[in-house]
Amino acid sequence: MRSLVPFLPRLRLRLPSSSSSSTTSAVLTAPPPPFPALVASHQGAVRAFLRRLTDDDALADDLAQETFLKARRALATFRGEGSIASWLLRIAYREFLSSRRGGRNTHERLADAGDAHDDAIDADSARRTERSTERDVRRALRLLSDDERAAIAACFFEGLTHDEAAAALDMPLGTLKSHVARAREKLRAPLSAYAPESRRATTGDTP
Repeated sequence: MRSLVPFLPRLRLRLPSSSSSSTTSAVLTAPPPPFPALVASHQGAVRAFLRRLTDDDALADDLAQETFLKARRALATFRGEGSIASWLLRIAYREFLSSRRGGRNTHERLADAGDAHDDAIDADSARRTERSTERDVRRALRLLSDDERAAIAACFFEGLTHDEAAAALDMPLGTLKSHVARAREKLRAPLSAYAPESRRATTGDTP
């Protein structure tokens, strides 16, 4: 999993505008890439997205495998109406929702998986600082509802625009923006130590 540090200061910044053409990914007009190339290019992002939703690496990997199996069967139907990345995340999110319906309460599962993950992090002293940051973020994400966590993961971690995230998550645009706003507010306090002002106060840096 890539470092989470670059994400944290952005909690205080404005999210990508849904109307900004300069930040909107280009709509695909060419046929989708061959399936092996598709997997090679996007499996990391899909797995990371699902890990942030589930906080359970094993479950996320299983869901990622199901996602690409579904994508392979449906690849011929992809018409380029949006990015291939958002199309894959849409399939991944549906797989997550399907697994949630058949399992325990999401927050109970997150708590159990998170406790085990935290124990593993504490035992790894070689990367303690980086893992400590990851642990703080994962704990903070457990405060969010499934929809809020998915919205934050899509917009911040995966870099989708509001329009792309709304399409990927099958949400009206206004609903997506509301989930993002609520998630940012819930994350503000637990991640306040990573805000730019706090980091400058700790390090002594000046703007």
